[in-house]
Amino acid sequence: MQQQDVRGVVRNEHGQVMAGVTVLVAGTTVGTSTASDGSYRISLPKGKSQLLFSVVGYSSQTLTVVGRTSVDVSMVPAGNVLEELVIVGYGSTTKKDLTGAVNTVGSKDFNSGLVGSPEQLINGKTAGVQVMSNSGSPSSGSTIRIRGGASLSASNDPLIVLDGVPLETGGISGNSGNFLSLINPNDIESMTVLKDASSTAIYGSRASNGVLLITTKKGKGDALRLSFSSIVSMQQAMGVADMMSRDEFASLINTKGSTAQKALLGNASTDWLSEVFQDAIGTDNNLSLQGKIGKTLPFRTSVGYYNQQGTLRTDKTERVTGALVLNPTFFNKHLTVNLNVKGAHNNNGFANTDAIWSAVAFNPTQPIYSGADAYGGYYESLDNAGLPATGANLNPLGLLKQEKHRSTVNRAVGNLDLDYKFHLLPELKAHVTLGYDYAKGNGSNLIPASAANNFTIGGAFDRYEQTLKNKLFTGYLNYNKFFPEIKSTIDVTAGHDYQYWSARRPPIVYYNEAGDIRSTAIASDERHTLISWYGRINYNYDSRYLLTATVRKDGTSRFSPENRWGTFPSVALAWRLSQESFMKGISFLDDLKLRASYGITGQQEGIGNYEYLPVYNLGTAYAQYRFGDQYHLVYRPSVYNRDLRWETTKAFNYGLDFALWKNRVSGAIEYYTRKTHDLLANVPVAAGTNFDQNATINVGNVESSGFEFQLNTVPIQKDDLRWEVNFNATNQHTKVTNIALVQDANAVGTYVGPNVSGRGIQILTTGYQPYMFYVYKQLYNEAGKPLEGVYADLNGDGAINEKDLYRYQSPAAKWLFGFNTQLTYKKWTAATTLRANLGNYVFNNTKMNLSAWETVQYVDASINNLHRDYLNTQFQTRQYYSDYYVENASFLRMENLSVNYNFGQVGKISNLRVGAVAQNVFIVSKYSGMDPEVPNGFDSSFYPRSRTFSLSLNMDF
Repeated sequence: MQQQDVRGVVRNEHGQVMAGVTVLVAGTTVGTSTASDGSYRISLPKGKSQLLFSVVGYSSQTLTVVGRTSVDVSMVPAGNVLEELVIVGYGSTTKKDLTGAVNTVGSKDFNSGLVGSPEQLINGKTAGVQVMSNSGSPSSGSTIRIRGGASLSASNDPLIVLDGVPLETGGISGNSGNFLSLINPNDIESMTVLKDASSTAIYGSRASNGVLLITTKKGKGDALRLSFSSIVSMQQAMGVADMMSRDEFASLINTKGSTAQKALLGNASTDWLSEVFQDAIGTDNNLSLQGKIGKTLPFRTSVGYYNQQGTLRTDKTERVTGALVLNPTFFNKHLTVNLNVKGAHNNNGFANTDAIWSAVAFNPTQPIYSGADAYGGYYESLDNAGLPATGANLNPLGLLKQEKHRSTVNRAVGNLDLDYKFHLLPELKAHVTLGYDYAKGNGSNLIPASAANNFTIGGAFDRYEQTLKNKLFTGYLNYNKFFPEIKSTIDVTAGHDYQYWSARRPPIVYYNEAGDIRSTAIASDERHTLISWYGRINYNYDSRYLLTATVRKDGTSRFSPENRWGTFPSVALAWRLSQESFMKGISFLDDLKLRASYGITGQQEGIGNYEYLPVYNLGTAYAQYRFGDQYHLVYRPSVYNRDLRWETTKAFNYGLDFALWKNRVSGAIEYYTRKTHDLLANVPVAAGTNFDQNATINVGNVESSGFEFQLNTVPIQKDDLRWEVNFNATNQHTKVTNIALVQDANAVGTYVGPNVSGRGIQILTTGYQPYMFYVYKQLYNEAGKPLEGVYADLNGDGAINEKDLYRYQSPAAKWLFGFNTQLTYKKWTAATTLRANLGNYVFNNTKMNLSAWETVQYVDASINNLHRDYLNTQFQTRQYYSDYYVENASFLRMENLSVNYNFGQVGKISNLRVGAVAQNVFIVSKYSGMDPEVPNGFDSSFYPRSRTFSLSLNMDF
């Protein structure tokens, strides 16, 4: 038989063409991939008669094509997902062989809509993971917590690894709150969360708070494929403080106010919150090209442009990104090269968020503009000299429109991976990664001399700059072989990492608008390194009994040579009961696996780079030494602690994985415990023992435990209809077990958290949850009205004082829930994501500070609006520590709602899709403030999150 040519088109279950489907001649390495229009063409060698069609997420199909020249194929979603590859640290494995708590979210399950930062893609998608936007600003970023974090004072941020490169933590000058936003979400293929010690210990000292692995897209298919996507959105501020209206306020002042206060009422009617917020427009456009150059050079390149206004006027961010991925193979696929380069240019315009507080409190009877030229024409409260009154709220619009706060950040992240499979020993593979993460941020702040904010000092101008560098070398050997005679697979990895960080700031001079020097900031150049050796062994007996053991030894330059090295081991066992003979008769059971793991991870983030060294720093301008008639800056010793050592976390995890009815129902149940010892914390030290009143030391322990449940179902799966329903639940609890070097039975704990009237509103105490609110128990009359200054005498001594304060609730939610569903009917797809938190509490500082009569007037020149809660309480003075202001902030939020229609091929467009998305659709909560989900559980004129409406367009050519 001569060579046979076969061609055809591959479609999915909805009849839509599929690009990138691998088509192989069965039993050979001869193959191709479908083009952007789903078409393929392949020649079968003599004697071959079968084609194998495969793509991730769909069941492979083998078809006999004898005598046929045209073969069209309809792919079916995978019924058995157990063979899917899952990315783990320094390698990958199949889902069925996992021994740890690992969850992967692929691009098809990402949250849709206008997404400014990658972490928002998986919000609500997996158990044990919490993603909370820090504010409504487009440049604010998010707080990511995996199992709540393991520390108290050190970092609780997870390690983020992008294509094998651990990223710089924190932020950079000019983008301090959202460093991850410089990665284009449109370039991401999947995000994998490593939660337990078995899966994270391979990362050692950086893994106590979990690991987030981000894998970006690579080139697929032989034919060139051009893709374009565009999203246009409109945002609205969602929720504002419940302040008195103009008429309510004027009536109250006329009824209760003094003659002087009545004289400060104006004739205008200004809704200041409506004035400072706006409907914001945003857009996100992406263009990508992928395919293969020749026969051996797959590639993907992309560019993106993102532009988003903030709902607070003058707030905005703009980002231009680019990416290039080359992954050729050489020497008959024994050598694989992966070059991945990503870059971003980010421009930010920051609004002065003090304008929110000012808008909340500003006199609603006064106009925006004064009619005069002074202070930019904005109405201000003036003293007898005609100057802005000290202590008075400034005009909210003046704060926004007169000031200019700008920044520019450039970032480049890249890696070169080399994988070599030895010719004479194909089971042995060598891997090398060279990675880098470079960022430079600079910006400026300008307040003109005409602005009331800095009028008395002639305005202000300052600039800032910072350069961050992160360099990585990774090298490891991997040996993987199946031994049929003993039904065993052994997979061994051993390697070495070297990572170097530097952070530099030049000296900066601060000026007023006239050019006079106000102050000078000293230059800094800090560096640190991490050197690591690690090994892992995976043992699989007969696909029934699984063992994973890892060990990593880390050395950090942040600790003294005596304490520099830490060892972090882990071990995990798994038993696939579904593979046992006594389970074979259960036809609906696809997989049932028990797991258990134990491991130790470390922590060195959240402290300085040189805190173990005796260092002299140049003193400030306020602490100079007089020599004759001249004053001189002096060097002064800084606090140090040579005994600093690793913060360590010991964790147990127990899990059950299940899959039923051809994976129509699957999920996992997890229970974990963690104990963190030798907490790194900056605490007060005895006078005379060091060079400062506070020092970083190892002190205290904390324990946490939790339960997680993940359920994925496909209730309906037909030719033209598919319905997916996913649910996850998380219960977590944390307790401080030690917080002091010396135990004192009379100690109440350590005040922490935001400052309220001179102290932190929260407390850390041994035996309790961390960050509980430390407040008085409010008493009420028979009608339920809070009584001013009347609190419970909890210790029964007949007096109300600090001994009657008690620990009341915590900002941390006791339960987290996520619900996701997607319905596909023919060419229509509808999806939604909901999240819920139960048992989280918030201190409503806005209400506390603005619902007492004393807050109407602080200075003679102005009066302030009141919160409408004053009409309920009639408080004359602020009740700083009343538990009346600690509110249950449990909520249900619809995070995402989308509808999409796929036209398929339209003319020269091989695939055309359009959609509509609503984000932050609604929220149900008893909380009386602007948003029940606020950082640290403290609401003080929070920049509210936005409701977003978007239209999307996607085209493939």
